[in-house]
Amino acid sequence: MTEDPLPRLAALLTARNALDAQISALIGRPMTAGHLGEYIASRVFSIDLEASASATAIDGRFTAGPLAGKSVNVKWYLKREGMLDLTTSELLDYYLVLTGPPSAAVSSRGQLRAWVISNVYIFDARELRDDLVARVRRVGVASSVRKDAWAAAEAFPQPHALLPLTDAQKDSLTLFHSD
Repeated sequence: MTEDPLPRLAALLTARNALDAQISALIGRPMTAGHLGEYIASRVFSIDLEASASATAIDGRFTAGPLAGKSVNVKWYLKREGMLDLTTSELLDYYLVLTGPPSAAVSSRGQLRAWVISNVYIFDARELRDDLVARVRRVGVASSVRKDAWAAAEAFPQPHALLPLTDAQKDSLTLFHSD
């Protein structure tokens, strides 16, 4: 006879809820990948987040470095599957995308989605949108972004001219990296 997994599952969720409550207290927003990614990005990349988490298209603005004053939409995907949620807003300047390790866009059945940051990408929002439109691709939720565009946008661990990282920024990102 197999033991009922529900009591163990309930205990694990109780522990997770306690951890999520602690994280929410730190970041001042509910514990989700989106909110946590925005918080981490704001601390690492000097981004002043919008007062409202429901602001359309823009999560904040860079306050330092070569992108100071530019608007940004932050994404955190626990796996890099080549998809990106995009907007058609003309107000957005850049996407800052934090990802876990690369993975094929296949069934998530049995896959671990660890809370890690393996890579960081910086995309010019208008260039990315224009490229997709020119190739008659959909711009919106789960837009497919070419592999060469991901490679060209990488800013961590590989350097990128638009978003040169200091040693302190690299050290901060490495805190969330797992081999």
